[in-house]
Amino acid sequence: MASRRRERRVVAVAGVAALVAVGLNLAFSAVASHRRRKRQELPGFSAQVNLSAAEIRRLADRIIAKSKETYDAVAAVPLDKASFANAIAPLAELDAQQFPLVQACVLPRMVSPSDDVCKASAEAEKRLDNHFLLCRQREDVYRIIKAFAERGERIGPEATRYVQCLVREFERNGAKLTQIKRKEMEKLKSLIDDLNLKYIQNMNNFTKFLLLSEEELAGMPLEFLKDLEETDGKRKVLLTSYHVTPILEHCKVGSTRKMIAVAYGQKGGKQNVAILEKLVLLRHRLARLLGYSNYSDFAIEPRMPMTSRKVLEFLEEMAEQLSDLANRELSILKDLKIKEEGDAQFGMEDLLYYMKKAIQHKVDLDIGEIKQYFPVKLVISGMLKMFQDLFVLRFEEIKDAEVWHDTVRLFSVRDASSSDLLGYFFLDIFSREGKYGQTCVVALQNGCLCSNGTRKVPVAVLLSQCPKEFDGNSALLRFPEVVRIFHEFSHVVHHISNSATFSRFSGLRLEGDFAEIPSLLLENWCYESISLKMMSGFHQDITKSVTSEACQSLKRRRDMFAGLKLKQEILLCLVDQIIHTSENVDIDDLIKDLHPKVMLGIPLLEGTSPASCFPRIAVGYDAVCYSYIWSEVFAADLFATKFKDDLLNQHAGLRFRNKVLAPGGSRDPLEIISDYLGREPSLQPFVQSRTMNSL
Repeated sequence: MASRRRERRVVAVAGVAALVAVGLNLAFSAVASHRRRKRQELPGFSAQVNLSAAEIRRLADRIIAKSKETYDAVAAVPLDKASFANAIAPLAELDAQQFPLVQACVLPRMVSPSDDVCKASAEAEKRLDNHFLLCRQREDVYRIIKAFAERGERIGPEATRYVQCLVREFERNGAKLTQIKRKEMEKLKSLIDDLNLKYIQNMNNFTKFLLLSEEELAGMPLEFLKDLEETDGKRKVLLTSYHVTPILEHCKVGSTRKMIAVAYGQKGGKQNVAILEKLVLLRHRLARLLGYSNYSDFAIEPRMPMTSRKVLEFLEEMAEQLSDLANRELSILKDLKIKEEGDAQFGMEDLLYYMKKAIQHKVDLDIGEIKQYFPVKLVISGMLKMFQDLFVLRFEEIKDAEVWHDTVRLFSVRDASSSDLLGYFFLDIFSREGKYGQTCVVALQNGCLCSNGTRKVPVAVLLSQCPKEFDGNSALLRFPEVVRIFHEFSHVVHHISNSATFSRFSGLRLEGDFAEIPSLLLENWCYESISLKMMSGFHQDITKSVTSEACQSLKRRRDMFAGLKLKQEILLCLVDQIIHTSENVDIDDLIKDLHPKVMLGIPLLEGTSPASCFPRIAVGYDAVCYSYIWSEVFAADLFATKFKDDLLNQHAGLRFRNKVLAPGGSRDPLEIISDYLGREPSLQPFVQSRTMNSL
């Protein structure tokens, strides 16, 4: 009965999406001529967002000078006189005051239409990064902070956590090392940076290609073939994801798929395998120098699991829980291969092809047609309405605000019940030349309490590259783009909901494990009929929202073969953890041994060397590849337990905002989520949800 009531609400809401854009007062139409808007005072937010190149350089100078002055003052405190007031509070206040100034210098490189401003911003970012790293390595400041911390003065739980974070940051940056060991640390970091760069360069410089006949490319779409360069009557296939992935998904010729997969799996060559092995050795040396038993423990210490042992246990349990589902999925794919090719031998080169065939057979969904239901304006207006309704918020556009481009809009965020100001967000969502190319969120200011008793409110920027209207035709979004914008706007709401005292505990400064959980939780609304109808409408008649059947198909398409997909991800994560917890591991041998065990007997493709083309393990996600799966599991538990049965329940939304989003990093994230759930998080809701929709 409750389900029917929700569906009736959707019938009313289906046409609501058409009215929301008017109701929310969103002026997304392009302005004919650019004008620099007048500066408007915004309560709780003082940083400028439209600086010239010269202003950026001067501001960076002032930031560095003030920072040095503050650190010098803390360093001058006698050890026996160190107190919260003279050792900790000045650093907290410095962070509160300087973060929005730093971001005012850094943001322009991503958004400014001026080359000079972008260049000045990039230079300022490099200078500021180097300066702040040196600050966190100052032994004289560290000794004062450590002396205060060891005194054990009672200062309240959030302040205690802040001091612990300060101590850990200094120690992880080598502040307690001797001068000789610090030089060794810097040398190790420099070597690691050089090898990271070489690894990526080797992949980017890989120019090998294959020449294939049209017979060998049977099954490929005509548009794909037309785009391939023709040489001696054959098609030139580059070993890039743009060519390789479509062939592995569409090509009917098994030998071609295998040839492509093997060639792509050698992309980095033996040189990259040697680089990765050397990188791992250097990382272990760095970790031991800093007092850790291995690099994985160093990387994971500030994250939710805290130890590599906990991560390995999590991955092994996940692999075991998914085995039954993955085996059933693999049986379906093997049957399809026997029917089509008469060959029971199933290899990794067959996965994408037969997954796509099975999905096309079982899911009645035309992705091209679905796009017609997601005009940009309607998606954005519906998304804003949904977040307001769910989290008891009110967004109000601020006209004539100072912005960096005419298509940018600024909104204030207030609690819908009390009208208290919570923060601001800028929407910079339309494409333009020179702008940062990915959808993301940038914090301009963190919410925090200043020493004078005033509060700075959180401010964020949502960046994207949505198409603009052309000749009166609605600009449309592909469904993955809808999900991506929704995901990133969830980060905006997380940031603005923050009520922590210290700037350090902002919603966008959390470790990745916790920071991604709310956004992955809220992605579920993109696959549910009641919420997706609020963000959709046929571009020629926006009163006609996407159908309930299409919503169900989108969800099923997401979850089909989730077991096998996750098994591949778990394999990568296990390799990442094992090589970063143990020394002298032959990475190629490790992968050959693990592959059939994790992938249900499917062997590693002969001739491939995955270690040569694992960019995430090499750069950026070393020892923390597990993080995304971890966050997905927590998000699934939260969704199933608190939201699944009533997606627009304001009581649940407000409680989530206050209990999970508001604390930011001021409490242990595992405690926050466990308290909210009333128990420890479980793997079961994640496995059950994927199993339900997979087959």
